[in-house]
Amino acid sequence: MSSEVREQDPEERHTDFDNGKAHPARVYDVFLGGKDNYPVDRAAAAAALAANPRGYLDVRHNRDFLRRAVKRLTGQAGIRQYLDIGTGLPTQENVHEIAQRLAPDSRVVYVDNDPVVLAHARALLTSGPDGVTDYIDADFNDPDLILETAARTLDFEQPIALVLVAILHFVEDAEAHSVVRRLVEALSSGSRLVLSHLTEDLNAENVRAVQRTYTERGFTFVLRSRAEVERFLTDNGLEVDSPGVVPVHHWHPDHAAPVPERPDGDRLADLDTIDQVKYADINDVTDADINVYAVTGRKR
Repeated sequence: MSSEVREQDPEERHTDFDNGKAHPARVYDVFLGGKDNYPVDRAAAAAALAANPRGYLDVRHNRDFLRRAVKRLTGQAGIRQYLDIGTGLPTQENVHEIAQRLAPDSRVVYVDNDPVVLAHARALLTSGPDGVTDYIDADFNDPDLILETAARTLDFEQPIALVLVAILHFVEDAEAHSVVRRLVEALSSGSRLVLSHLTEDLNAENVRAVQRTYTERGFTFVLRSRAEVERFLTDNGLEVDSPGVVPVHHWHPDHAAPVPERPDGDRLADLDTIDQVKYADINDVTDADINVYAVTGRKR
């Protein structure tokens, strides 16, 4: 089955769309070397990079955690369904590509609320012939809409991996906990939560500088401690998988992060700093570079 978009057109839901305001999904796209962003998003990414010059390692290692988690859950835990909320713009190694490579019948539903993401999802998030890939245009704070629409594609009587990667630090406590609770309640036994989250536990000075650049641009930006991140699992009756809540590069590392093909030295040097980072080899990471926790957990 080919991919389908289940929700309304962006023109219908986003009549107030403003490309003069940065959006987290598009800023993330800048760091991943994407082209589906606006000058305001590049400016936000550049400001964050100026505040923390190796901050791109948080973004790239966060993405690599997603690769490893989907690979592990599909290959070892037998998960065949994924609900990825706050998916961002399509890039290399999207959830459905990783899952369907191992299990071609995997079913994946992506959720985001940016019209640029929606437009590219329609074109690029295409399933293999044996699986299904769908996209929902919805806000994180509307879990009932997400669940109702996702149920057209996913079987909630069977295990589902709920993917909340790099989204909850954009949500205040009361809303974050209530929405996660509602989403987890809808999952069957054996389902998984895949979660990553920025923190000031690890390298506080660096991440606080980045936090300032985002809050100045109107983003909600909540840095949570290890214990606060773990609560998203334990408060909802989830068993925390080994190795627990750990810095993202320490979560079952396989040292197989893709290394981008670099242009020659002169061409690379001519690029803006924000464009150079997409060619960086992230395997030189140290503990002093990372400000992201990663964890997965199982619903009993």
